[in-house]
Amino acid sequence: MSPLNLASPPPPRRLKRLPLALLLAGSASWAHGYAAETETPVPAPADKTATATSQLETVTVTTRRREESSQDVPTPMSVVSGQTLETQRVYRIQDLQQLVPSVNVAYMHARQSSVSIRGLGNNPASDGLEGSVGLYIDNVYLGRPGMAVFDLMDIEQLEVLRGPQGTLFGKNTTAGVINISTRAPSFTPERSIETSVGEDGYFQTKGTISGPLNDVLAGRLSAYRTRSDGDIKNEFNGHDLNGGSRDGFRAQLLFKPNENFNLRWIGDYNEEDSSAGTRVLYNTGPTINGVNLYSARAAAAGATLVNGSHRKVNLDNDQHVTVHQGGTSVEANWTLPSDFTLTSVSSYRFWNFTPRNDDGLNVPATYNAGVSVEDKQYSQEFRLASPKGEFFDYVLGAYYFGSDLDNKSFAYYGPRADIWNGTPQGALANVNSVGRGHIKTDSFALFAQGTWHLTPRLDFTAGVRGTYEEKNAWVNRDAPQGGAAVTGAAATARRGRTGAYDSGDLNQYSSSPSGLLNLSYRITDDLLGYATLSHGEKSGGVNLVVGSAPTAGADSLLIGTERANNAELGLKSTLWDRRLQLNANVFWTQVNAYQTNAYDDVNRVQYLTNAGSVRSRGVEFESTVIPLRGLTLNFNGSYNDVSYLSYKDAPCPPEVSQAPGAPASCDLSGHQVVGASKWIGNANGKYEWNLDNGLQPYVTGSYAFRSKAVGTVEDSDYGQIPSYAVVNLSTGLRGDFNQGQWDVSLWLKNAFDKTYYTTLWTGGNGGYEGLLGTPRTLGVTGRYDF
Repeated sequence: MSPLNLASPPPPRRLKRLPLALLLAGSASWAHGYAAETETPVPAPADKTATATSQLETVTVTTRRREESSQDVPTPMSVVSGQTLETQRVYRIQDLQQLVPSVNVAYMHARQSSVSIRGLGNNPASDGLEGSVGLYIDNVYLGRPGMAVFDLMDIEQLEVLRGPQGTLFGKNTTAGVINISTRAPSFTPERSIETSVGEDGYFQTKGTISGPLNDVLAGRLSAYRTRSDGDIKNEFNGHDLNGGSRDGFRAQLLFKPNENFNLRWIGDYNEEDSSAGTRVLYNTGPTINGVNLYSARAAAAGATLVNGSHRKVNLDNDQHVTVHQGGTSVEANWTLPSDFTLTSVSSYRFWNFTPRNDDGLNVPATYNAGVSVEDKQYSQEFRLASPKGEFFDYVLGAYYFGSDLDNKSFAYYGPRADIWNGTPQGALANVNSVGRGHIKTDSFALFAQGTWHLTPRLDFTAGVRGTYEEKNAWVNRDAPQGGAAVTGAAATARRGRTGAYDSGDLNQYSSSPSGLLNLSYRITDDLLGYATLSHGEKSGGVNLVVGSAPTAGADSLLIGTERANNAELGLKSTLWDRRLQLNANVFWTQVNAYQTNAYDDVNRVQYLTNAGSVRSRGVEFESTVIPLRGLTLNFNGSYNDVSYLSYKDAPCPPEVSQAPGAPASCDLSGHQVVGASKWIGNANGKYEWNLDNGLQPYVTGSYAFRSKAVGTVEDSDYGQIPSYAVVNLSTGLRGDFNQGQWDVSLWLKNAFDKTYYTTLWTGGNGGYEGLLGTPRTLGVTGRYDF
C-alpha cells in the first residue's frame, strides 16, 4: 500500500527462507523472519553463516504510507512475512485464520467466500455488494473476495488492520483491511524452486526467477501448480471430491531510470478446475411431532443419506467449479522537490466463475444449480505524501473504483424435485429456470490523514474521507422451461419459484463520510500507548438473485449503507533486551444496518439483507519471546463478543419455522453473529540449532483453539460450529550446496486427526451442511534457493 523504496537499486535479498513446516492452525508464528500477529519484531532468517538469533528484530511496515517500525504504528494490526507463509504452508487466503486471531474466512468456493474481522463481514456470495473487509494486493483493491482465492506465491508481507479503514486506503471498509504485498523485481539475480508431496494426492511446485534486464530495468517471474485428489469420498461412484488443480503466474517489470522515479508493472493470471466446496451432511435438523422433515423428504425421494463426519457424501451429479481470473497494474512513484512523494496506481482485473452444484442427494431432485459470475473492475488512485520529520506530516489522496458485473442464476430440476422441495406434484419436476443480474458501480473518493507531532513523545492524528458511489442494476428471470403442464396449486408454486420477472432499472446513490482521531504517547522508549476513535461507512448493494418476485416491489432488492463506529485502547511494548514483545488492546465497535446473508427456506436461495445493529467488543493480546538462543515461543489470543443489538425481522431457525403456527420472522436481538468464535487461543514454538558440519536442524509445533461459533444467520440449535483444537508438527534440515541453500522438511497437519468444521451452510428442509477442515495429512517439502 506504499510507494516502493527504490531510490537506488535494492541490495541482494537473502533467499535463505525456512522450509515447509506444517499448516499452522490458528496463530501468529514463532518462525524466524516472522512479523507476528502482534506486529512483532522477529528473529532474522538463518543463512549460511548465521547462528540462531537471541533478539527480536524490527519489522518495517508502510501502513501509514511511510516506512516505520510496526511497534510505532498506534493501531492494532497483524504482520505476517512471506517467509512465514511459506514456512507454515499457508498459501491460500482461506488459511489465514489459522495464523491470526479475530479473523474468520467463511469459504465454500471462490464465489461463496467472505472474510470477517472481529466477527464483522460474514456476507458471502453477494455479487451486488463489496465486502466489509477490504482485500488488497500490491495496492489494488479486489472487489470480490473470490479474487483472492488463489495460491499466494512470492509474497513479501501480509498485513491485517482491524477496524474501519479509508482515510489512507483506496476503498472504504467498515471492518478492516488485509493488505498483501508481493516481492518486487530485484537488480540482483534470485532463483528458487520448491516441491511438496503429501497424502490424498497432494502435489505442489513453485518457482521464481528475478534479476536485472539492463541497468534501469529488472524483471521477475513466478509460477505455481497445485493439485490434489481430494479428501471426501463420494459413495455414489467411488470418486474423491474436494480436490482439483490450481495454476497461476505473475510477471513483473521494474523501471528505475534515476533516484527520483520508479515504475512497477505487474501482470498475473490464475485458474482453478476443482471440486472445491463439497459440503457434507452436518445435521438433519429438528424432529417436530415425531417427524424429521429433512430425513422424511429424502426417504420419500428414494435418497440414501451418509454420515458427513466420516468424510463421505452420496451425490449422483457433479460438484465442480472453474475460475479464470487475472489482471494488470502499474504503480509509479515520483520524488518531488522538498521530498514530497507522488504515487499513482492504475489497475484492471477480471474474474470469471462457473459452478456445477449437486443437490446433496443420490437421486435426481436437482441436476445442477448455482450462479455463474463475470466481473470486470477498474481503479485509479493518486496519493501525495509530505516529507517526514516535520512538525506536521500528511497524506492526501483521490480514488476511483469501477466495476461491471454480470451473473447468471440457474436451476435444472429433476423428476423428484417436488418431493424434496415439498411443492405440489408437477410444480418443479423437470423444470429449468434461468435468471440474470447486472450491476455497474462507480465510486469516487477524496481522503486525507495528517499527524501533528505535538512533543517528542505525543502525536495526534486526524483523518477524513468522503465517498460518493453510484450503482445501476437490473435483475430478470426467464419464464420456466420444461415440465408438465400444470394448473392450480402446482402452477402457483411454479410461478412463485421460477416465474418470469423483470426488475427494470435499479439505481442507488450514496455519500459516505469516514473519519479517524488518534492520540498516541511514547510512555517510555519501549512502551507505546494509544487511543483511537473512528467512523466508517460502506455503501449499499443490490440482490442480484431473486427467489420469487418481491412483493414489496423492485426497490426492496436494494440494501442500505452499513455504518460503523469504533473505539480502541492499546499498548505496544518491546522488553527484556528485545527478547520479549507484548502487545494488547481493547476494542468496541457498533455497526448499524449491518449487511449480511440470510436464507429463504421456501425458495431455497441466499439473499442479502440489513440485519439491524451489531456490537463487537473484546480484548486481544499477542506476545513473542526468545527465552534462549534458537528457541522462539509465541502466545496470542482474543475474546470477542459479537452480537445483534437489534435484529427484529430476522429469519427463523427450522425448529421455529417448521412448528405449527410458526411466525413469519423472529427476533434475534442479543444473539451471537454468525461465524465468530468468542475465544481464540494459540501457542507455538520453534527450536533450531547448528551442527559442527554446517547443517541446521529444526523442529516446530503449534496448538490452536477456537471456541464454538454460530453456523448460519438464523442461529439454529442445529447449526452451531463446535469448538476445536488442532495440533501441527514438523521437523527439517537445511544446509548449503553450490552457493545456494537446500531445505527439506517433514510435516504433519492436524496430527491427531481432529474432525472439525470451518463453515456451515443451510441445506434446505431444516438440515445443515458443513465444510470440513483438513484431515491428518503427512507430507514432505524440498526447496532450493540459489
